[in-house]
Amino acid sequence: MSRISRPFSRSVIAGDEVADRTRSAIHVCSLSALADTVAASRARHVMTLINPETFPDTPQGVHPDRHLKIGMHDIVEVVDGMVAPSDEHVVELLEFVGAWDRQAPLVVHCWAGISRSTAAAFITACAVVPAASETDIAARLRQLSVTATPNRRLVSLADDVLGRQGRMVDAVDAIGPGRASPIGVPFVLDLFDLHSDV
Repeated sequence: MSRISRPFSRSVIAGDEVADRTRSAIHVCSLSALADTVAASRARHVMTLINPETFPDTPQGVHPDRHLKIGMHDIVEVVDGMVAPSDEHVVELLEFVGAWDRQAPLVVHCWAGISRSTAAAFITACAVVPAASETDIAARLRQLSVTATPNRRLVSLADDVLGRQGRMVDAVDAIGPGRASPIGVPFVLDLFDLHSDV
């Protein structure tokens, strides 16, 4: 697996201290719950990680420039004819997170709200609150959703880009796969709580 040609700069993800727990929340859901989740949370940033052929329209109330669409299949190994998560996807994700001003919540979704979106939420939390333990963040995901099963390939790539020396991968391995379900349990990851723990 090749690394990206340019190094990832931590300055991309640097931000001010989280001031409000509602605005600094990451809402994780399935595609079917996307519109309702955006409306209820009043989010202004949306991250879509889904098969390239099923990109949804940008939800009402969100500017298209604030809707990141990453086309990837939910796989952990390279498969012919499918788009595996890549380091370029991770950099795109982190740059989008760096532009999130945390003045309103972020909604992250995939097809079922189980694998790609929970991985993205975990990666986002690790990036935004770098002092928080990867183990604590992963454990919080499990507390919030019994179905959360972060895509291991996506997490591994982010671990490499962020220079976490395998700690992110170890953390998601420690919580194990979530309960099997066609649709994940939606949840809200409160970054304010992660700040308060460090």
